[in-house]
Order: sequence, then C-alpha cells, then structure tokens
Amino acid sequence: MLERFELAPFDQISNAHFIPAFDVLIEQTLNEIEAIATQEATPSFQNTVVALELSGEQLNRVTELFFNLNSAETSEALQKIAQEVSPKLSKFKNDLLLHGPLFARVKEVYEQKEQLDLNLEDQMLLEKQYKGFARNGADLGPIEQEQLREIDAKLSKLGLTFGEHVLEETNSFIMHLTEEADLEGLPEGVKEAAAQTANEKELSGWVFTLDYPSYVPFMKYAANRELRKQMALAFGSRAFHDNDQNNSEVILDIVKLRHQRAVLLGYHTHADFVLEQRMAKNPETVRTFLADLLEKAKPAAQEEFADMSAYAKALDGIDGLERWDGAYYAEKIKKERFDLDDEALKPYFPLDAVIDGVFEVSGRLFGLYFEQIDNVPVYHQEVKTYRVTDNEGKEISLLYADFHPRPGKRGGAWMTSYKSQHITTGINHRPHVSIVCNFTRPTQTKPSLLSFNEVTTLFHEFGHALHGMLANTVYPHLSGTNVHWDFVELPSQLMENWCYEAESLALFAKHYETAEVIPQQLVDKIKKASNFHEGMQTLRQLSFGMLDMAWHGQDPSGITDVEAFEQAAFSDTQLFPKVDGMCMSAGFSHIFQGGYSAGYYSYKWAEVLDADAFAYFKEAGIFDPEVSNKFKDHVLSKGGTEDPMDLYVRFRGKKPDVTALLERSGLLQQGIMFDTGQRI
Repeated sequence: MLERFELAPFDQISNAHFIPAFDVLIEQTLNEIEAIATQEATPSFQNTVVALELSGEQLNRVTELFFNLNSAETSEALQKIAQEVSPKLSKFKNDLLLHGPLFARVKEVYEQKEQLDLNLEDQMLLEKQYKGFARNGADLGPIEQEQLREIDAKLSKLGLTFGEHVLEETNSFIMHLTEEADLEGLPEGVKEAAAQTANEKELSGWVFTLDYPSYVPFMKYAANRELRKQMALAFGSRAFHDNDQNNSEVILDIVKLRHQRAVLLGYHTHADFVLEQRMAKNPETVRTFLADLLEKAKPAAQEEFADMSAYAKALDGIDGLERWDGAYYAEKIKKERFDLDDEALKPYFPLDAVIDGVFEVSGRLFGLYFEQIDNVPVYHQEVKTYRVTDNEGKEISLLYADFHPRPGKRGGAWMTSYKSQHITTGINHRPHVSIVCNFTRPTQTKPSLLSFNEVTTLFHEFGHALHGMLANTVYPHLSGTNVHWDFVELPSQLMENWCYEAESLALFAKHYETAEVIPQQLVDKIKKASNFHEGMQTLRQLSFGMLDMAWHGQDPSGITDVEAFEQAAFSDTQLFPKVDGMCMSAGFSHIFQGGYSAGYYSYKWAEVLDADAFAYFKEAGIFDPEVSNKFKDHVLSKGGTEDPMDLYVRFRGKKPDVTALLERSGLLQQGIMFDTGQRI
C-alpha cells in the first residue's frame, strides 16, 4: 500500500502542476471513453459498463487531491486554479454523460439485464451507471443538452465562489480585547488560547475569531452580553454584508439554476431530482418526516425556551432572550441542574488520548490496529498519518488526520478520501482516507483539551472514516461512502454513542495531569445531560432541513429577497427574535457548496437509524463481536453495492423506526414507521 506510486505526492507537487495535469488527464480519459464507445465488439457488461467504471482513475485521484487541498489548505492561488479547473471538469462530466454512442451501449446492456448473470454488486453498478446517464441529460435533444452544459458550468463556479466568500468573511473578522474585565466568565484555558492567538497576530491582549474553537466557548461563557452580540452578529452575517463577498446573488443564482436543470431533465423541482436517488425517494416523504418530528419536538422546545427565558430574567434581569444569549444561559442551567461544566470535562479529553480512544474502540469493534508513521508525504506539517491493519497484520488503509484550524482551512469537520478501495485483477487496492477537523489548539501550558462536543465530533468523523477504510467492494464508485446521502451519516452518528458509555470512556477519558480515569459520577452526569434541551436542539436541526427543502423543493424563480425568504422558512421553528442582518443561508455551506442540497434532513434521518442500531448494540453489549461483525459485514464493507434499506435490515433484522430516537431524546409519544413516515 505504501509504495511510492500509491501515495499522494504532496512533497513533489506545486500549484503550477494542476492545470497542465487536468488538461492531460481529461484528454486521456476522454480518449479512453471514446475507445469504449466506438469499439466494434457487441456491448457487454465487461467491455462497456466495467470498462467505463475503471476509466479515468488518475483523473479521479488528481481531482480528489486538488479539491481536498482547496478545502483543507487553500490559498488565493489555489482558489484561482479551482475557478479555472471547475468549468473544465464540468464540461468533461457533460462530455461523458451526454455521449450518445456511449449511452447507447450502456442502455443496450441495461435492457438485457434480466438475461445477464449479474450479482448484486454488478446489478447496482449497471443501475447506477444507466441512471447516471438518464438523469443527466443523455435522452435530451442537442439544444437542451447545450443548455444543460451551460447550467453545469455556471453551477461549478458558483459553488466555489460561495465557499470562498464564507472563508474570506470568517478569516477577516477578529475581536481584539485589551481589558481584563471583558473576559469575565471565560475559563482560563479559553483566555490563554485567545492570548496566544493575539501573540501570533502580533497584538497585545486577547483575540477571538469566528473559528469554532474560539467562537463557541466565547458564546458559551463570556459574561459581557454586548460582546457576545458582536460575535453573534459577525458569525451570523458572514457573506451577507454589502461588499464583494455577499452571497445573496450567488444563492439566488444557484437555486434558480438547480431548478432549471431539474425541470430540463423532467423533474418538478431540484428536490424531486435529488431525492429520487435517496432512501426518502421524494420530497413528500421528507416533509412528512420533518413535520412528524416537529410535532413532537416543538412543545418541548417551547417549554425549554420559556424556562431559559425565566432563568435569564431571574438571574440577570433579561427581559427577552436574543440569539447571543442561548448558549450562555443554556450552559449556566446545565451546570446548575446537572452539576456539569463542559470546562470541567476538558482535562479528561486531551486530543492525543481521544485519538487513542477512538482507535481502541474501533479495534475492539472491528479488529483494527493503528500505527503512526512518518514516511508519508503530507500537505501540511500538522497532518498525522497512520497505517491501519487488521488482526492478521493485513493492510486495511492509510489514514490522514488534520486536527486544528488554520487560515487556509474551511470551518467544520469532514472526512474525505485520496484513494478509493476497489478490486481489479484480483488485487484489493486499499483506500487512503482523511479526517479534517478544527479542534482547540494546545497552548504554552496545556495540550489540546477537547470539549465534549469536539470529542463526539472526532468519533463522528471517524465513523465516516471507518466506512471508507473497511470498504470491500469490486467497483470504486460503489465503495465506502459512495452510498445514498441519507444513509451515509449512519456510521458516523452511530460512533458518537460510544462517547456516552462508561465502558468506552474508561478506555481513554483520563485526566491529562493525573491520568485519573474520568469518575463515574461525571459519566453519569454526561449521560443524564445528553438530552438536555433536546427539544431546542431538534428544532434547530429541523429548521435547517426545512430551510433546505424550502430552497430546493419549489420553483425559486420568484424569490428576490434571501433574508425574507429564509425568515418565512423558519416561521414554524423560530424561538429567538429575528435579527436584521443575520442570514444563515449566506453561510450554509452544506447545501450551497457541499453535497447536501435537498439532503440536510439526512442528519435527523440518520439519527433514527443510529439510535435504532445502537439499541441493538446495547442489547448484546456495546462491544459484542457478533453485532459488530454484522455491522461491518452488512453496512461498513458493502458501500453502495445494494439498496441501503436492504443492508440495514440484513444487519438489524428489521426496518428501523423512530422509537429508539424518541426514547433517547425524551420525546417519545407515538411511533412513526421510518420508511414511509406513516404513524403506527
């Protein structure tokens, strides 16, 4: 696996290499495609479908490498290259999917599928490939195909522009404080990190930024309400100012082009187009699913909000809660009622120990071993690399891990791949997987100490990584996380459950100074507080899913005011008063830059799956080998080779329902059948 040619050669590439490389590889791949399309042999599964699946391997790898860099270690130069390269790749994709003779060959094989001796994975590849053509314009006339090309070229650039604007606005804001009094309420570790940031910027005092490790604790602990307001306004108005980084027109262009594209392809809306290839199947199922959860969560959320409002009034005389008050008073209530302080937990979660912990948990569940190595080229000196093997010493994967925020890294956390797993000529090519996070940095006196939310984030991304690392399929485009987007969050959200279990925490939650295992009373408090403000948290997630469906589940041609449209979409889920100038859509990278358009509901959908799945683990024991092997064999290793519901039922023995999630969250009233959204 670690031969030189298999690795991403970060130590040998420069920005100047990318455009020539893309030009050469696009041409080479088009030649491969032309050879498949024009061959004299009668179309067959092997000479057409498999040949097409295996074409363009080098182009795929360079594309993954480049856009991963553009997310994790970007620069103005790289962004400029991305703007030039994206239309080329969009044109290439259209050249492939609108290639008439090639589609004719695939279609001929597809129409004979009942007579072919194909296994389930072969059938899925054929189905996915045929629909890939049919759903992307292969049956359109030449005029409509040209319109599709123009739309795709514009969309490829608009997504990049959206992300660049958000990153620029995130990086351009700092809160520079010089008075000690302004730091009231902030824990010592937060103040030390802010002083270190100020020093790095050659400033005195303390500097806070919109990066999560700085922003979140400030909003949670800073007693100065006016400063919290300034931070909240800065975060909530990213890419929504009257400047060149404003995303309003970008958003309107994106949603209108997506709708035009869907209509051109014969769909009612972009959501109809997207959801045809999801577990949910159609917008009506998603809306019913979200509405059913809203019915259960909203009363609880309103009660929690009223309680927090009364608490803030009694404590500080606050007459009306604002958005910049929520995290602050929630933390105070949690500390008072559960005797649980997130800062008190941090010493038990030094980053290195949590890394070892997620490795240990993965080892016990799936028989994996992780060895840190230093002979692999990386794109930044902070990136760590690990050789992953099984209990027989066989190489399973290469893992990259990048943990801390930098100016060139977009916010949030994600998993990605530099090389997909697949099997060719009897060789099982193992994957190269990466997780990227933005965790609290170490200071001069302390290691990187994670908040409990950061701990669950690491386990979440590692669940995605396991999906990639344990892949064992023949075809690369069905491997690992190449599954329906409302199924892809199952492994990640399932892994978060081990963060709440004493048996798991005892493996890694140890005080960074004393090595004391986290006390059982703290574990009990973590579990007791795990569904604290669950109603409000659920309402928040539902609001994002509903906003996504509002943008993509109707004709957006009449929308002219992004802020007003967003407020209308939030009308059923809003608890805090509206704040002029704050616009969540302008920074909603998941749906306007990432792949979650008409798919943000997937997070709640997958929560139903993960709660149901973890209930199965708990019945047998959280490290039970039989259940673990079932999950590995029927979910993690299978990728997108079968319908996800079939895979889940094979693992679980039944279809999931929402009961386990409602029990876990304290919202249990009445069950909902998960696959149809109908009550039972």
